[in-house]
Amino acid sequence: MTYEETTGSIGQIPYFDALSQEEKKEVTDGLKTLLRQTFVLEHKYDRRTERFLYNQEFRSCNKHLEFIRAYLSVIGVSVMENSQLGIIYIQGETTMGDKLPKLATLYLLVLKLIYDEQMVEVSTSVNVYTTLSDIHEKLGSYRLFKKQPAPTEIRRTIALLKKYQVLEPLDLLEDLEGDSRMIIYPCINVVLFGDDVRGLLESFEEGEDSDDEPEI
Repeated sequence: MTYEETTGSIGQIPYFDALSQEEKKEVTDGLKTLLRQTFVLEHKYDRRTERFLYNQEFRSCNKHLEFIRAYLSVIGVSVMENSQLGIIYIQGETTMGDKLPKLATLYLLVLKLIYDEQMVEVSTSVNVYTTLSDIHEKLGSYRLFKKQPAPTEIRRTIALLKKYQVLEPLDLLEDLEGDSRMIIYPCINVVLFGDDVRGLLESFEEGEDSDDEPEI
């Protein structure tokens, strides 16, 4: 079943037919959001107010969660909820999304390490702050940088991780500098586990002389 078929055939289901037009839009938008970005956060940072605000997309998914869960199960997609972290997300072979290029993979691994380290020290929030310099310094400590990535590659990588609700830059992508602050969202916890990260980092170190650009 294609993406269009998944959301297009929904009108033939009694639960959906019984909803108001506004509620139907909530369900459809919720399905599209989950299939597009995998994760939906309960609270997201709003650059305009400089505060974490309640995410209406999360409210819609949570309101119709059981229906969305049953509907997507038909195509082998599981809908998970982690109330402690404030995340609704999907899992399944059909939810792989974009393959991550090497730099995005390395960023993801290091972000998990930074997240875990800061949560040990300060656990009052599920969100963690870091900077671009912190990320690159951590990568350097594992000797994973052969050369500094081009600015366009860095921006493209951050945009990809932002799409999947892993990272939120506090500055515009065009204005990124070494001291640019970023938020690591708790989605990182359900992408990778700490032991997995260390094993993958070691495998990158062992293969650092290879010219291949691995993807995950």
